[in-house]
Amino acid sequence: MYKLLKTEGRAKRGEFITPHGVIQTPVFMNVGTAGAIKGAVSSFDLKDIKCQVELSNTYHLHLRPGDKIIKKLGGLHKFMVWDRPILTDSGGFQVFSLTSLRKIKEEGVYFSSHIDGRKIFMGPEESMEIQSNLGSTIAMAFDECPPYPAEKEYMIDSVARTTRWLERCLKKIKELNSREDTINKKQMLFGINQGGTYEDIRISHAKRISELDLDGYAIGGLAVGEVHSEMYRILDEVIPYLPQNKPTYLMGVGTPANILEAVDRGVDFFDCVLPARNGRHANVYTNKGKLNLLNAKYELDDTPISDECHCPVCRNYSKAYIRHLFKAKEMLSMRLCVIHNLYFFNNMMKEIREAIDIGCFSDYKRKRLDGFLENDKI
Repeated sequence: MYKLLKTEGRAKRGEFITPHGVIQTPVFMNVGTAGAIKGAVSSFDLKDIKCQVELSNTYHLHLRPGDKIIKKLGGLHKFMVWDRPILTDSGGFQVFSLTSLRKIKEEGVYFSSHIDGRKIFMGPEESMEIQSNLGSTIAMAFDECPPYPAEKEYMIDSVARTTRWLERCLKKIKELNSREDTINKKQMLFGINQGGTYEDIRISHAKRISELDLDGYAIGGLAVGEVHSEMYRILDEVIPYLPQNKPTYLMGVGTPANILEAVDRGVDFFDCVLPARNGRHANVYTNKGKLNLLNAKYELDDTPISDECHCPVCRNYSKAYIRHLFKAKEMLSMRLCVIHNLYFFNNMMKEIREAIDIGCFSDYKRKRLDGFLENDKI
């Protein structure tokens, strides 16, 4: 259940009550694709850096170790020792990114595993069953992720198929939640709005899926190659047609600037691999933009990544030491930078929530954007 606590313009401040705890929104979900954050970050670390929700991927966990194995071991929460909410992506994006390895049919998608080449079929029912086996808090509907750019006629057909698949997902998850051996009998379902950069298709689809009264609604198919101004335009057009009394999730986004702009347009949930991926390559976030710790100027820098940051890394380590670790190819270098970056994102979300609470989000957004380097604004 979603409680809308406060608004400022279109920005929303809410609480999402789930079987695994209350999520304060807006929220950034920390991406652990295969049940772990890349960079040697544990479930215990996630709690230390204020993570509320962990996100894992249906496709990857289905291939390895296998969702049935995870179910036998008590579900994903027990498997990865995480007692807070988990959202599982449906696997759709990964399957549809395998352009040369898959074939789309009305019943679902036939594709080859990127690991060993074996033939696999996944449709709405299979995706729901895998996610039920994982026992995640929130399951994502199986949708088609159209290529960008795509012709309008193709997009119309694709979105119609995604709608039919969503109806099948809803029917299947209700059946799975009623089974005696289901791990999470209160598993929630989010539908996904598609339509590329065609606002008329997006709006029509948003109206249709809103009628299904789902637990939440995602906006997919953005941040896939279009310029940021196009993404913001689509959010401006579409979000008013999604239920305000349900969480809105912008999939795969993004930079701190993207998040601030999307919150201003009414988005509650975010996820992105950028903070962990950038951290593994010595790029760290600060209130003044990104730093590359491999730069020679940090060789004798005994200050933390950010004097303003209270993460465990900034409280203890210097830029010079972390730079040395990267040069020495020590795994600790990646771990420290990923922890810092995830803390930065989670803490920014906390500040966003506090700003909406007291009615000053507009000022907060302006100050944060002004403080970022130019390459974080584009």
